[in-house]
Amino acid sequence: MILTVTLNTALDLTYRVRSLRPHASHRVSEVIERPGGKGVNVARVLAALGHEVTVTGFAGGGTGRAVRERLSAVPRLTDALLPAAGATRRTIAVVDELSGDTTQLNEPGPQISPTEWGTFLDRYEELLPGASAVALCGSLPPGVPVGAYANLVRDARSHGVPVLLDTSGEPLRRAVAARPDIVKPNADELAELTGSHEPLRATQDARRRGAHAVVASLGPQGLLAVTPEGRWHAVPPDPEHGNPTGAGDSAVAGLLSGLVDQLPWPDRLTRAVALSAATVRAAAAGEFDHAAYEKLLARVSVTAT
Repeated sequence: MILTVTLNTALDLTYRVRSLRPHASHRVSEVIERPGGKGVNVARVLAALGHEVTVTGFAGGGTGRAVRERLSAVPRLTDALLPAAGATRRTIAVVDELSGDTTQLNEPGPQISPTEWGTFLDRYEELLPGASAVALCGSLPPGVPVGAYANLVRDARSHGVPVLLDTSGEPLRRAVAARPDIVKPNADELAELTGSHEPLRATQDARRRGAHAVVASLGPQGLLAVTPEGRWHAVPPDPEHGNPTGAGDSAVAGLLSGLVDQLPWPDRLTRAVALSAATVRAAAAGEFDHAAYEKLLARVSVTAT
């Protein structure tokens, strides 16, 4: 079982409009609702790949109930979310059909009480012994200590469970020092962490700060990985046009899937890039175009750097 932690779950809403214009009224041509938050998206992609997945974190209020109802319909996914007094947030993606651009609006999430946080820590400890890998993903909701991910990394390592970290800002800075097995920042998060905008230098610097391996997401330029086994750059065959929401989460799912399947690093990166590109083609986050994914697997380019 792969365990994904989403402390700040969300109900993802995708609106499609013909053309998004400031100060104008818009007619929405399509609305898609999906359970979301980075770790939830990761879990849904892993389940679609055939892995058994457990999701934990918080879900509260009417939006929390909607998230859990939708998760109950996902095969191979177990819901271990905990109740919160506050309401789970919503995220809204507005897709401009003419330009292909997406505008994202993210609510902050509910206030988590000390008692709720303590209950989560107990649940996390209960789940770890049955996990083959752990993904710690996304932002921290209000009330959760800024060093939360650092402690969760240490707990996973104490159980001998490999852990992938995908977050940003001060939570990332603190958790890297706890020595996660894989860190997956995007280019902006990597620059904020290291102060360098040169991808290879920044990725190497992030690894020196404590991460066992660092895989940097460079958008259309693919993934750059610095690991104990070597350095690789994996790129999709062509630029993808569509909704990029969730593409990074699909890359995380590919890396975790490759980890538990004990694939060599180039194959892990191939899977991650193919899933990410196939997600851009899908209608909503946490989904990917299966046919495109199968075709892309043979066309991703991975080179040693």
